Amino acid sequence: MRCFFAGVVAVFLFAPAAAFAQASPATEPLKAGFAEADITPALVAKKPVYLAGYGMNRKAAGVHDPIMARCVVLEGGGEKIALACVDLIGLQYPQVKEIRAKLPEFRYVLVSSTHNHEGPDVIGIWGRGPFHRGVDEAYLSLVVERVVASIKEAAGKLTPVTAAFGTAEDESLVNDSRLPIVKDGVLRAVKLHHAGTATPAMLIVDWSSHPEALGRSNRQLTADFPHATVAALKKRYGCPVLYLSGAVGGLLAPPRGNVKDAAGNVLHEGDFEYARVYGDMVADLAAEAIDSAEPLALAPFVVSARPIAVPVENPLYRVARAFGVLNRPATVWTGDFQQFGDSMTLEKKSLPSAVESEVAYLRLGELHVACIPGEIYPELVYGKYQEPVEPAADFHDAPLEPSVASLMPGKNWMLIGLANDELGYIIPKRQWDKAAPFAYGKEAGQYGEINSCSPQAAPIVMEALKRRVEEAGK
Repeated sequence: MRCFFAGVVAVFLFAPAAAFAQASPATEPLKAGFAEADITPALVAKKPVYLAGYGMNRKAAGVHDPIMARCVVLEGGGEKIALACVDLIGLQYPQVKEIRAKLPEFRYVLVSSTHNHEGPDVIGIWGRGPFHRGVDEAYLSLVVERVVASIKEAAGKLTPVTAAFGTAEDESLVNDSRLPIVKDGVLRAVKLHHAGTATPAMLIVDWSSHPEALGRSNRQLTADFPHATVAALKKRYGCPVLYLSGAVGGLLAPPRGNVKDAAGNVLHEGDFEYARVYGDMVADLAAEAIDSAEPLALAPFVVSARPIAVPVENPLYRVARAFGVLNRPATVWTGDFQQFGDSMTLEKKSLPSAVESEVAYLRLGELHVACIPGEIYPELVYGKYQEPVEPAADFHDAPLEPSVASLMPGKNWMLIGLANDELGYIIPKRQWDKAAPFAYGKEAGQYGEINSCSPQAAPIVMEALKRRVEEAGK
């Protein structure tokens, strides 16, 4: 999430009241359905659409390509799971809760975001000024309505399928602008075939890169490079595509210097041709994963999800909430991420606050899925922590968090970032660097902490994931 003061990210949410971790029976063939819905906001005179990401008061002047909601519904053993993703900066949990409430027949509904920096503000911090909420509440209702409708539509188009899973890697396709340089260059893909055939029915693609190829000067509504990636894959395989963002923290984004046009000229951020070519390059990498995919079972389903409390120590978040820019409930921080305090009120404003979020683990047959509610750093994905530790970091002696890769019980796994919420950057505690002296001899701290709830976010999220995996195994 790139921004200035107005670039704080909303973190206030509700979450389910209880955990659940039970396996569904697999007595019937796996079925799947796909649907999508256009969620492009209308551009109306005297009612500006504020674009999310970067600075404040960036008003949309037109539509280059549509903002979409896409979903895949899986059915196994008579139970349904929905995996949805929207071309937005980060749909918040109150809206996810509304969506789930309208779909009681589903075992689990996951709604993630691509983290698009060229779509409408759905958080609040990119309005006309620091004390103006940039969200159109009617638009949020429209998003909820159309995501629900698309999930129901997908459930009405269920067809027997078989599944395959593949990966492909190319770290040159992603840039990391924060030290230490650690990337997630692995693209993960699920290919669903119509049962008994080699004909693709739908694809699920999971890639780790900020959709910000158009940069801060763009004024056109667009899904950024994922629009080109999805279009290229649909054309190549003749089937619909669900695009997901993975680990985009740390600050993983489209690369510079190696995206070129047909004549060999280097393309740069802020150019729609740059976004298109880069999107095509991601699609080519996805094709490697898809074409090498090996069969696997996607049922039975095991779901383990539980709410967590995350302390909000970021002073900008607290100020933004006080002025109504961030319109999310908070609770009193109890010091325990599994215990929720009383609702935060004006009388309790001096007390440490927390927000509720959710960490989930899904075992879909032989596929393991980590569901992380924010922008997780790739160090936390692979355990690639700097050694020796950077001595100037604020918590250089903090224990290392377990990595996603070490927690996943099998080799076939995916990580869905911004899953059901946006907590901002989830930074390894040992890398937190907000107080002088600064790491790497810099005169100021690196970008990241300004858009994070707390240095406790990573330890809490990773411990919660560890417990969800353990719970699912019982």
